[in-house]
Amino acid sequence: MTVQSSATHRTRPVLSAASVGRSGWWWGLLGTTAFSFTVPFTRVAVASFPALFIGSARGVIAAVLAGIVLTATRQRFPTPRQWVRLAVVAAGVVAGFPLLTSFALTTAPAGHSAVVIGLLPAATAVAAVIRGRERPTRSFWVLAALGAVVTVVVASLQNGGLGSLHWSDLLLLGAVVAAAVGYAEGGLLSRELGSWQTISWALVVAAPLTTLCCVLSIAGRDPTGTPTAWLALGYLGVVSMFLGFFAWYRGLAIGPMAQVSQVQLVQPVLTLLWAALLLHEQIGWPTVVGGLAVIACAALAVRTRLSRKETS
Repeated sequence: MTVQSSATHRTRPVLSAASVGRSGWWWGLLGTTAFSFTVPFTRVAVASFPALFIGSARGVIAAVLAGIVLTATRQRFPTPRQWVRLAVVAAGVVAGFPLLTSFALTTAPAGHSAVVIGLLPAATAVAAVIRGRERPTRSFWVLAALGAVVTVVVASLQNGGLGSLHWSDLLLLGAVVAAAVGYAEGGLLSRELGSWQTISWALVVAAPLTTLCCVLSIAGRDPTGTPTAWLALGYLGVVSMFLGFFAWYRGLAIGPMAQVSQVQLVQPVLTLLWAALLLHEQIGWPTVVGGLAVIACAALAVRTRLSRKETS
């Protein structure tokens, strides 16, 4: 183990409530702000590049950076069990979420996608409950389910009526599940390996798959795109897929995870703002109201779980 390594113990203790308020929350907010640009920039990139290329190339870019950092700091290798858990993180946040959102955003507007992804805080809370083997109250499950129902209804109405879900909506819902599992497992694993070490090792685990997908996506043709599209891809690889997780997993590792994960509630709001400012999308009242409804359900679900933990 080296001086640079932040993983000085096998298990990291949860800090005091005051430290959570000052440190974990701010780290979580920094990561959330970085992630809030992901949907708009993915929308920009898929206008010039194939979705498979975008979803995999960002992982390749981040894996190269991760390999350099891990080698330079001479990090110790994870244990066999930690490798398995890293594979779960990689499947969720390195492969699942980027690929599914890339394909979804070939047709779905960024604002509409932000509403569906607004379910992520509640989904992360559910994943943390299951992973932590907690026993929350029935109201938690009711509110989490209500959030899912509201998301589906809002997405359907935006598509023209109830029952009018598109393939892009199903892909986005799948992306939410993938990210929630990756966030929950990564947050726990960060207490053992360190925050940036966790995402770095996960990127290394996924590197063979992301590299193969990247090569297949450009087989027989050169990836050509506008300078703006290349800049968007650069952001997705360097920030969304790498640096943003430094802050996000750091916040989750400080924990408690449920409290820090509440910061995610601002992500869809920020994404809607960036979609309007950067992509000039028309964000109508139905989208705003629907997004607020999804966020409200997620907030109530997370707070209900917190109340359960505080009284137990």
